[in-house]
Amino acid sequence: MMDKVDYKILSLLQENARISNTEIARQVGMVPSGVLERIKKLEQSKHIQEYTARLKSESLNLSLLAFVFVRADEPAHRIDTAEKLAEFPEVMEVHHVAGEDCYLLKIRLKDNKSLAVFLREKVGNVSTIASTRTVIVLETIKETSRVCLPETWNKH
Repeated sequence: MMDKVDYKILSLLQENARISNTEIARQVGMVPSGVLERIKKLEQSKHIQEYTARLKSESLNLSLLAFVFVRADEPAHRIDTAEKLAEFPEVMEVHHVAGEDCYLLKIRLKDNKSLAVFLREKVGNVSTIASTRTVIVLETIKETSRVCLPETWNKH
């Protein structure tokens, strides 16, 4: 069972995964060894999945963000198509969705030409795909990987 201190630690790590145990300890009112023990427990229980760097896509010449809705010709209980789509490095996320479509992909590419090639040569070669609809993002207002933790629910 997690308590307020665990949520505070998670919040601090989401804000800056490189924050030191000493700084976390200072902010939560604990000794660093106690914080380290809690972090290890949060990792073991899979509350913390990984530590990553957030890259600026535009500076890496990957300025096109698109979402692709995919309809597949496969039984609802099968996810073979999703697993195949998840193998493509351009695909950042694959979601099994309710509604007319089966899957939603988030992809990041260089430009429209790269998108056309991706859809034609990669997605188009997945035999179980019946159709796709693509939405190109014009401007991103908010993009985050942070999870809204219970301690923050009443702050807004």
